[in-house]
Amino acid sequence: MRIAVCGGSFDPFHRGHLEPVLAVRDRMGWDRVIYVPAWRQPFKADRDATSGYHRFAMAVLATHKNDIIYISPIELERGGTSYSVETLEVLHDRYPKAELDWIIGDDNVTQLGQWKRIDRILQLARFVVLTRSGGEVIPAAVRRDRIVYAENNTVPVSSTEIRSRVRAGEPIDGFVDPLVSRYIQHYGLYKEVQT
Repeated sequence: MRIAVCGGSFDPFHRGHLEPVLAVRDRMGWDRVIYVPAWRQPFKADRDATSGYHRFAMAVLATHKNDIIYISPIELERGGTSYSVETLEVLHDRYPKAELDWIIGDDNVTQLGQWKRIDRILQLARFVVLTRSGGEVIPAAVRRDRIVYAENNTVPVSSTEIRSRVRAGEPIDGFVDPLVSRYIQHYGLYKEVQT
């Protein structure tokens, strides 16, 4: 079995988190995709995220139609700074016979050398880089055989943009699943500016 893992804040979970992954699923041979909402991302430690409960719930709502997708509370239950290597260790123990892929966007490639225990991550998983450009950059910290580029049409939307639109009272229906839009409205999320 090959399992794809995608970590992030997902604040909120939007089409850009889901559609590019589904677009390359067959090409990558993924039997299962696990999204892992972070408690606190190491490279976003200066920004307060919406509660893990809300982010987890929105991810579940956004992916409810896809039976190969699972939302894991591993990092939310662990608390503290969320490090990919710790999450991969747990998943490796849970699925010892599975091959693991860690999905990242091409904007994250240059930071791989700063990831905690990158050498161990590369033992546990290969990186699958979702890219629009098709350009391949292999950072010095990553073995060429442990990184795969999957060219696809990414969705031009960001969680930051969605939060700004909510604060401005603008519609977000084209960016998120309708259930996520209703959830945000019901709970009054993103009305306040987050630092």
